Amino acid sequence: MEEESSFLGHVSAVSSTVKSILGLAETLQVTLKSEPTVEEKGLIDAVTEPIECPFIIRNEDLKQMLESSKDSAKLDAMKRIVGMIAKGKNASELFPAVVKNVASKNIEIKKLVYVYLVRYAEEQQDLALLSISTFQRALKDPNQLIRASALRVLSSIRVPIIVPIMMLAIKEASADLSPYVRKNAAHAIQKLYSLDPEQKEMLIEVIEKLLKDKSTLVAGSVVMAFEEVCPDRIDLIHRNYRKLCNLLVDVEEWGQVVIIHMLTRYARTQFVSPWKEDENLEENNEKNFYESDEEQKEKNDKIKISYAMDPDHRLLIRNTKPLLQSRNAAVVMAVAQLYWHLSPKSEAGIISKSLVRLLRSNREVQYIVLQNIATMSIQRKGMFEPYLKSFYVRSTDPTMIKTLKLEILTNLANEANISTLLREFQTYVKSQDKQFAAATIQAIGRCATNISEVTDTCLNGLVCLLSNRDEIVVAESVVVIKKLLQMQPAQHGEIIKHMAKLLDNITTKLLTQYILNLGKYDQSYDIRDRTRFIRQLIVPNEKSGALSKYAKKIFLAQKPAPLLESPFKDRDHFQLGTLSHTLNTKASGYLELSNWPEVAPDPSVRNVEVIELAKEWTSVSGKVKKVKPDETFYSESEEDVSDNSSESESGSGSESGDEGKEEGSSEDSSDDSSDESESESDVDNKNQVAKRKLKTLGKSDSDADDKTNAKLESPDSSDSESSSIEESSSDSESDTQSDCEAKRMSEKEEKKTWPERKPSKKDVSLLDLDDFNPVSTPVAVLTPAISPGLIADLEGLNLSASSPVINVSAPVFVPMKTHELLHRMSGKGLAASYHFPRQPCIFGDQMVSVQVTLKNTTDRKIENIHLSDKKLPSGMRMHVFSPIESLEPGGSITVAMGIDFCDSTQTASFQLCTKDDCFSVHIQPPAGELLLPVAMSEKDFRREQGMLTGMNETSATIIASPQNSAPPVILQKVVNVANLGIVPSGQDNIHRFAAKTVHSGALMLVTVELKEGSTAQLIINTEKAVIGSVLLRELKPVLSQG
Repeated sequence: MEEESSFLGHVSAVSSTVKSILGLAETLQVTLKSEPTVEEKGLIDAVTEPIECPFIIRNEDLKQMLESSKDSAKLDAMKRIVGMIAKGKNASELFPAVVKNVASKNIEIKKLVYVYLVRYAEEQQDLALLSISTFQRALKDPNQLIRASALRVLSSIRVPIIVPIMMLAIKEASADLSPYVRKNAAHAIQKLYSLDPEQKEMLIEVIEKLLKDKSTLVAGSVVMAFEEVCPDRIDLIHRNYRKLCNLLVDVEEWGQVVIIHMLTRYARTQFVSPWKEDENLEENNEKNFYESDEEQKEKNDKIKISYAMDPDHRLLIRNTKPLLQSRNAAVVMAVAQLYWHLSPKSEAGIISKSLVRLLRSNREVQYIVLQNIATMSIQRKGMFEPYLKSFYVRSTDPTMIKTLKLEILTNLANEANISTLLREFQTYVKSQDKQFAAATIQAIGRCATNISEVTDTCLNGLVCLLSNRDEIVVAESVVVIKKLLQMQPAQHGEIIKHMAKLLDNITTKLLTQYILNLGKYDQSYDIRDRTRFIRQLIVPNEKSGALSKYAKKIFLAQKPAPLLESPFKDRDHFQLGTLSHTLNTKASGYLELSNWPEVAPDPSVRNVEVIELAKEWTSVSGKVKKVKPDETFYSESEEDVSDNSSESESGSGSESGDEGKEEGSSEDSSDDSSDESESESDVDNKNQVAKRKLKTLGKSDSDADDKTNAKLESPDSSDSESSSIEESSSDSESDTQSDCEAKRMSEKEEKKTWPERKPSKKDVSLLDLDDFNPVSTPVAVLTPAISPGLIADLEGLNLSASSPVINVSAPVFVPMKTHELLHRMSGKGLAASYHFPRQPCIFGDQMVSVQVTLKNTTDRKIENIHLSDKKLPSGMRMHVFSPIESLEPGGSITVAMGIDFCDSTQTASFQLCTKDDCFSVHIQPPAGELLLPVAMSEKDFRREQGMLTGMNETSATIIASPQNSAPPVILQKVVNVANLGIVPSGQDNIHRFAAKTVHSGALMLVTVELKEGSTAQLIINTEKAVIGSVLLRELKPVLSQG
């Protein structure tokens, strides 16, 4: 107990000692440090507010750095502040500290301060006004960057009270020696106009002054100011039109876009339509029967004389052509819309390759470009048909791009490529993108409407889609089928019956109630209102009025058939490439294109009076001064050569070029041109030689245009230098390719001029992209159906694979029917006929063998009978017979020819000539003669037929007479019309025939199924939907009654 009590006493003593020490420590703390320091407060705040405090500290540090006496600290602070602005952070709290440094003597600090003030002057107007005197002084700074920055800050202060000061500053800056300051003056015009529109007249005077500026740095900005302030004052453009056209290539990219759009509007008011020539030529393209070639030529010459393109119009089109090679998509799009709205239709095709090139860009650019191509492809399909494969949908494309590509493919569909497109659409229907699959079904419906040959094929394919598991595909198919049936309701009774069978055993009444109940609870109020309205009409009750009695008349009234049209059909009234065209509605600030004037206004308003020209050309010490009269930016000879080279390259079918090489060659040529352009005497010599050449050239329209341009254009040294650069850069190529000119010219002249030469295949143009060489034929040329290459290209399309049991067989029957090629009266005694022997052609595997019989019905010898002047559709080939030396009176001779019709029934036109005359003749093959019979078993036939269903199937119901129902009669009639092979059949009422097309080797399967009564079903399965439809039309009348 004693020990325990002693222990407790020690504990209490220790505790009292600790308490006394703690009390003393507290007393010392209070007396020595009554409150925390600034650092401790900062630490405390950092702990309590960890998010806001670092930013406050940084701003405080920046303020201290800006108030420092060292320029290095201020410069570092300004760099940090500008960096914050670039990252999107708010730095407006630093405005007072920054504006104090506006008068800094350090140029670098002053630049950054002005950058900051331009950003925040509008938000902190009161503080900015305190430094306005500093800005006014800076307008007279020796440094052009400071002057320009001061004007930018001044125009950014949106306070009406300083409008007079801004107006005075803009006037002074517009006369500045620095083009950069004048450029900023043009930018300030737009800001001042938006602040005070009453200053419009004074601003127009400044714009008129700046439009005369010859600097490429100013041109784009002043035209933008013109478009914002006074776009209707085209009188300001007249005298500057040619200068803007010539400067266009050297202006910065965004300035090019603005100038091109402005010049497009200007040209539509000053020049007559170049499309009249195209329309007149189309109307007079077909000559009368008794009209000679000379009369036709005279008529065409009169048409050309009636329209002569204004030289200024041609200047604009020629000078914008090089910009199609621009790396900026907006520039290419601007040039494309200019060509579309201004150039003759025959020249507008040049833009198609450049637009297709832009499809390599990001998806936003693709979207805009595809929208414009969709609008163009409605009116001019031929422009984009060679690039059909560029619009095929990729799996990585977003839905908006897929839909636009599908729209373009539908617009480009024709009889030649519809088979390929339908197979492509078959794949699209299986897409996981349901919205795209529905759009594809609508596209199939439009193809069926536009191309009558595949209407039945498309309908059959859509009916097959009704059994699809995807409800969206089924629903869209029903809608499209309904529209197609409404167009021709009497011809498609079988399809309506098939659709009715899909309802199974559901009664119509139950189905109607189910649909109305669904509509009753739909989320759309419009659907709910329609449901209530329809329910009262078709399900009458006690509350129903008298209107329900007339429900049948209301719902079953005659209505016009629906039209399946492109959504881009009505967009052509908007200027291409504009926001209004993209949105399909007029946007704010949109300026409409005016209609072409009937009579062109006076072109002399664009003439510029040159007063100092004579002084500049006065000789000093026997030498001409360096200032030269203005020339066109591209000489006529250069334009001709570039046109020819682009045509020769676009005509070639190879796709093995290399873009890197093309770019390299263009860079080399530009380097050479820059070196050669240094010699002024060389430039003078070139001008003299060019003048001599202009005098000796013929009276062609293009030469006349260039001569007029040379007389009318204003002098501009930079323009003439640039034209000389272009001439000199091309001389190195022309020297090696023109031997004839070298003999006629001296060695010196050969280096200084551009000799006339024929287009060479070696010419390189950046527009000729190796990936987009135009296809030489619009016909869908396929590899044979039995090759593995086709399976790889059409993967997943259920096409026929290679089969060793499908072989070409001998023809079952060879009809001796002949077709008249040349009547003896038309041929002046020479008669010609042809027939198809149905044998493989010895001149080529893809050619159809044709035998031509020539007969001399005169009493004199006919000499030198031969073929010439072949006029064949694109892709078609012909092997002619050897010339016949002579044909005796009353004699006849049979010769063999080979023609590759490209699996189409297009006409092969050529001239049958003798020694004295030439006669135009034509050969058009029946669809049945474009086939080669094949031997196959019934099992193989069914297997191949199962793979060629849907859109590859065409059928018709025939009413046959009893005498035509016998198997021998059917076989005889079918093989008489078409070169088909007979397939053994185990059923008496079904007759099968098989063949393949001569050109592509696509299978053609024909089935004739006799049904009860006197009806028969004729079915044709083939990839070549167009030939299948034509063959169906040829077989129907043969097998039907009578």
